[in-house]
Amino acid sequence: MENNQNPIKNTDEFIKKILESKKKEKFDLSADEDLSLALMNLISMEEHFFFSGAKGKDKKYFELLNETRKMRVELMKKIERNPTYEDHCIMKHLLAASMRLMEVGTKKLSEDKKEEAYDLFDKSYNLYSLFWGINLKLVNTEGIKKIDDNALDKHDLDKHDKKKKGFMGKLGELVRKVIDCCIE
Repeated sequence: MENNQNPIKNTDEFIKKILESKKKEKFDLSADEDLSLALMNLISMEEHFFFSGAKGKDKKYFELLNETRKMRVELMKKIERNPTYEDHCIMKHLLAASMRLMEVGTKKLSEDKKEEAYDLFDKSYNLYSLFWGINLKLVNTEGIKKIDDNALDKHDLDKHDKKKKGFMGKLGELVRKVIDCCIE
């Protein structure tokens, strides 16, 4: 995606489009948000089963991984909105990365490394927002070759203006507004 091309032009228009789509398709974004968190945990379980099986040379963990994967694939279909193969794969990895960053951020927070934790939480939420942006077709992935190099850079927490800038910041704000406006 070119730097000057922003798929999110008008917040009010976007929210109106989501609400109209919600009426037509009868979907509940708050339930989908809960399901996305369950999917994150299933992906995490797959990873744990893999490492347990590989480290302990115990094949029963690979069978558990396979069963968990089947469940995740089935549930992912309930949340995705007509994905291409590439979008499906990207969205799965966005959820996985978001979950891992959240877990590392939580660990940093428990170690009283608050600034590191907050930075990781911001990055986790940015990836989670990108998941929703792709899933809701707000982000056209056809021309995307990679995420912008500055999209996940650490922002300066000492500045007075802490409002997120750029595409990822705007996308995060839109996702927050859509989830809020769809909770019933």
